[in-house]
Amino acid sequence: MSIFPDYVSNLNTATESSAMATSSIPKEYAWDFEKNNFLLKDGKFQVVEGKEALKIWMWKALHTMKMTYSIYSNSYGHDLDSIIGQGFSNGLVESEAKRLVRECLSANLHILRIEGFKVNYEEDKLSIEFTAITDQGKVNINV
Repeated sequence: MSIFPDYVSNLNTATESSAMATSSIPKEYAWDFEKNNFLLKDGKFQVVEGKEALKIWMWKALHTMKMTYSIYSNSYGHDLDSIIGQGFSNGLVESEAKRLVRECLSANLHILRIEGFKVNYEEDKLSIEFTAITDQGKVNINV
């Protein structure tokens, strides 16, 4: 007698495919972008799905420097700090920022591409806007 469970071969195929489809819907905990903290309802975490979950994932990834926190994988986060204070021309900064954002977002398979990429300079602050085309629809991002 084995300590491991026997393999069950008569699984319902419809249930399996339904479970796979459900697991491919992105989910995240609700996020308050202004307070930079979780959004709670009656003291409990709220889960969001689809486009809102992807928006949260992108926002958090673009606010997390790559390889800073050991809780995240090495592919999570951005390298935008590598272009700060380098004295690059605005054109080079914009081109490199676009490449680094694409690289950051490529870790999420739900994100297909980005469009309408804009870089704005306000004194020493760089802000980035774009529309992410995802398998859940279009998501506008401003970081």
